[in-house]
Amino acid sequence: MSDELVTRLRSALGDGAVVDDPDVLDGHRNDHATFCTGGTARALVRPSSTAEVQEVLRAATALRVPVVTQGARTGLSGAANAVDGCLLLSTSRLNRIVEISAEDQVAVVQPGVVNADLSRAVLEQGLFYPPDPSSWEQSTIGGNIATNAGGLCCVKYGVTSDFVRGLEVVLASGEVVRTGRRAAKGVAGYDLTRLMVGSEGTLGVVTEATLALRPEPEAALTAAATFLTIEDGIAAAAAVMASGLRPSLLEFLDQPTLRAIQGYRDMGLPENVGSMLLAQSDRGARAAEDVARIAAICAEHGAVDVAEASDAEESRMLLEARRLVNPALEPLGITLIDDVSVPRSQLVTLLRGIAEIGAKYDVLICCPGHVGDGNMHPTVVFDRDDEAAEARALEAFGAVMELGLRLGGTITGEHGIGTLKAQWLETELGPVGLELHRRIKAAFDPLNLLNPGKVLL
Repeated sequence: MSDELVTRLRSALGDGAVVDDPDVLDGHRNDHATFCTGGTARALVRPSSTAEVQEVLRAATALRVPVVTQGARTGLSGAANAVDGCLLLSTSRLNRIVEISAEDQVAVVQPGVVNADLSRAVLEQGLFYPPDPSSWEQSTIGGNIATNAGGLCCVKYGVTSDFVRGLEVVLASGEVVRTGRRAAKGVAGYDLTRLMVGSEGTLGVVTEATLALRPEPEAALTAAATFLTIEDGIAAAAAVMASGLRPSLLEFLDQPTLRAIQGYRDMGLPENVGSMLLAQSDRGARAAEDVARIAAICAEHGAVDVAEASDAEESRMLLEARRLVNPALEPLGITLIDDVSVPRSQLVTLLRGIAEIGAKYDVLICCPGHVGDGNMHPTVVFDRDDEAAEARALEAFGAVMELGLRLGGTITGEHGIGTLKAQWLETELGPVGLELHRRIKAAFDPLNLLNPGKVLL
């Protein structure tokens, strides 16, 4: 059957669009998730149009071959991992920016467009696409839509779903459906666009997206404050959010993270620093006033040191600590990155609980995060050569998710479910909610060919 599939696809798309070389397939086996093993694919196909995607899915359905759609494979949940015997559908050739409209403030793009490339293209026309995941220089719009990606700017501007107006989607049957609309408003029928965003390739293949844009933001300035305790840093963050200010960035670093950063590069951080808050305002001439107010709030809540940037270069330097998180943790061992999100009122309890979990399972857990919207990234770090540490890390990872749920939160704020968190999904949704998910999946993909085994077990 594999030969029949490859022959059919090469006939429809051309030899160059279909690859069955084992080495190439092995290189596309996994995304960036830890502990999520990819299967062995039958072939990799690179369609370059909606019509070709239709041909791919018709062939896959006819031969009952599962299809896993892949973008840049920068995900952290295993959602883009191959499953045994599957066809990998790469969006790399679906990479055109079809239109940028300053009048309608929208961009129409194919899923293989890289986030940063779109951001730079719209900026040339005085426009702004806010969703900015940390992988924005590599991750694609299709992947961002699949996981409903967030980023540093989400505290002010929201996440990917807040900017997706409409989609063109190819279903497993090969049929094309257009969801949503170009207009800013519209409430006709069920919101299929929102349903598709975050569905991780399990309901259809996105071939085009209409995205809302914003006017280009004004110049930004940054403040950085250090505190002796977690409680002081979280209290300051809560006060900033309650003040009426709308920071364009509000990030938190806990003590284990700060120690890792200081060990990686000397940032002049004393050992007794318990937390750091990074805040930014992008209101141009008013940014300096905003930063001064944020600095004053931090001082009122026990900051031991507050720095205010006066220009873009100083802002860049103050944000250096946040950018160094991943490089600083990498030398310490394997990282298992979580992304629980809780109400802001529960953040101190979450962070204290994470510290207790780390002590219980004897693993290092660092917890940076988007404190402005309660989306934290507890990262379990363990020795790659210690099997016992690996087992403890997995137990700690699960304990963190259970803690987040107990505090009224969610097991994922922006990374998605994939295979990494599928076993915990029913705990969050409940049996009725999970059954509704399964019925929706069956309505879109009755043969369960689209990314099977992801999200729903």
